[in-house]
Amino acid sequence: MNAPALALHGTAHIAGRLVFGPLSLNAPAGCWTCLLGPSGVGKSTILRLFAGLGDGIAFDGALSGAGQVALMAQDDLLLPWLSVLDNVTLGARLRGQAVDGGAALQVLERVGLADRAGDRPGDLSGGQRQRVALARTLTEDRPVVLLDEPFSALDARTRAQMQDLTVELLTGRTVLLVTHDPAEAARLGHVLFILTEDGLQEVPPPDGPIPRPVGDAAVLAAQARLLTHLGAVPVAGAGTRGAAPRAPRDIFPKKEPGAGLPRGRR
Repeated sequence: MNAPALALHGTAHIAGRLVFGPLSLNAPAGCWTCLLGPSGVGKSTILRLFAGLGDGIAFDGALSGAGQVALMAQDDLLLPWLSVLDNVTLGARLRGQAVDGGAALQVLERVGLADRAGDRPGDLSGGQRQRVALARTLTEDRPVVLLDEPFSALDARTRAQMQDLTVELLTGRTVLLVTHDPAEAARLGHVLFILTEDGLQEVPPPDGPIPRPVGDAAVLAAQARLLTHLGAVPVAGAGTRGAAPRAPRDIFPKKEPGAGLPRGRR
């Protein structure tokens, strides 16, 4: 699949309030780009713009790579009167395309819910509903996939399993993942960004192919760097209370440009 790169350069306002910008974000083709940051800084707004759902967003700038995309929003958006299987195949039905029920069932099998295909969403737990929404996104077979906290409702074991499955099924796609979990970003990202009120900061990813081992030393170190930059833990050696925080260039080691990208994309 010939997946495009994504690029956004500009400023966004909603109801006259600055949401983000000016900033420049580039997501390489065929790679996973992870976007972290506190709530309210515009991460989901960026996904909406790439998905063509910019109603109500005053965007001043340039956007490229948006087109045939699959979006998994924070809410599962399942239709309560449809079965699990019908929710998974909803996109094809709305587009008037032939429904491949067999392929949808295979994906439901992979997310562990084939036995619930005939149930209604109201019969499922929150984590099960999120897996149905994930299955719906994975069946769309789009070159660009936008994921907004897709694993947030899952327990730790299931989260790791669904991360592995999603990486497998989205091989070759351009993926932009919004997450609040530094461990998830360190495990899945070829490119890592942190978005704050001060702008966009790129963070060196660990080496190695994704999904990276959870306990890998480089993954744990990257997770710690992300947490430090997000302000969740103090910077080692920052001094006593009230001391100025260490600048980002001291937090992140220098790394060759493109070091986190798959071989052949550097």
